[in-house]
Amino acid sequence: MAKKNEEVKVEKKEKELEKDVNKHEVDVKIEGKEWEDALTKVFTKKQKTVEVPGFRKGKVTRDVYEKHFGKESLYLDAADDLIENAYDKALKDSKLIPVVQPSVNIKTIDEKGITYVFTIITKPEVKISTYKGLNVKKEEAKVTKEEIDHEIEHLLEEYTELVPKKGKIAKGDLAIIDYVGTKDGKEFDGGKAENYSLEIGSNTFIPGFEDGLVGLKAGDEKDLNLEFPKDYGAKDLAGAKVVFHVKVNEVKEKQKRELDEDFFEDLGVEGVKDEKSLRAKIEENLKSQKEADIENKYVDELLEKVSKNVTVDIPSEMIDEEVERMIERYADQLKSQGISLELYYQFTKTTEEDLKKQIRPEAEKTVLYRLMLEEISTLESVQVTKEETEKEAEKIAKNYNISKEDFLKQIGGTDMLEYDLEIQKTIDLLKEYNKQ
Repeated sequence: MAKKNEEVKVEKKEKELEKDVNKHEVDVKIEGKEWEDALTKVFTKKQKTVEVPGFRKGKVTRDVYEKHFGKESLYLDAADDLIENAYDKALKDSKLIPVVQPSVNIKTIDEKGITYVFTIITKPEVKISTYKGLNVKKEEAKVTKEEIDHEIEHLLEEYTELVPKKGKIAKGDLAIIDYVGTKDGKEFDGGKAENYSLEIGSNTFIPGFEDGLVGLKAGDEKDLNLEFPKDYGAKDLAGAKVVFHVKVNEVKEKQKRELDEDFFEDLGVEGVKDEKSLRAKIEENLKSQKEADIENKYVDELLEKVSKNVTVDIPSEMIDEEVERMIERYADQLKSQGISLELYYQFTKTTEEDLKKQIRPEAEKTVLYRLMLEEISTLESVQVTKEETEKEAEKIAKNYNISKEDFLKQIGGTDMLEYDLEIQKTIDLLKEYNKQ
């Protein structure tokens, strides 16, 4: 019975080793003069600021410092100073190529030296049974008359003009008003404004306010007896009964534009001078948008189909790193809107862990597709020349109106652009292999 248990343990250990085949622990020991020089460097820094009774600042000797604070107080700073050199040595000695940032621990540390342990994750083996003739259909971009009509109506609405109205306020009109809000006969904060432009029907104000203005005209005044919603943000007003005294200064109504000479002049689109040329331009733009959307959808479906034929054991560390990268990009998007991640968590009543769980499936797919395309690129001997990279860098830099050098710096250098071009070439090759 004991023998059987031992066999089970051995088998389990072998499976664990097989699963962690891409995880490598590399020891790097630094000792002797290199270690002592690092300790001396740290002491020289500390000597400038450390205070020891009987010594002026910057004048304490090494032996007195070590007696007072202990030699161990120098170790961790020295370890930080040497870690990059140690990592370079780990990669050089092991000849491993990491796919994520390594983790590092200190195995031993004393006056004689330090031993780091770097855990290096390498690229997993990727096996693809097939990536040709996958029968993925690509849609055809078609633009209907109804879609063009809708876009024209949208443009006419966008270029709508507001003109003074003599009649009564109706839904959709713009009322320029003065108002004062009171609660129990007293004005409350935020309840007063002059010449405020309010679109009737926009639901900008509390329920009943805009409806109460319908039927009034310029010069009219009215008291609106209203009640704030019970879930209103300001606690002192939530559910409160209030009175708004409103004076209508001016009323404007929307005047729908016509497809006339003035409209085309305001539109200012090159080559568009009449309805026929406008319809042609809209059809061209809609078709281009649809073609781009269809192309993206086609590539996604193609990659998904290929992925069904892929066998790979992706290290969790690769997915973790991709999750962090995606969160950083999302944080940048929020920042451009003036929102921080912390504020996002408050608004959505979620946590960082919730966001990571939400993002993880997409991160897994991203890593899988990347590994898959890299393997196909290797199998197909896809290459990118220096000339192609230079030409693409110049093209993109020109589009963004920046120098080529600034563009390459922003994306992380020529190698990153070369990699992107290689992946794009591989995708183009996949499309070629799967033409209908």
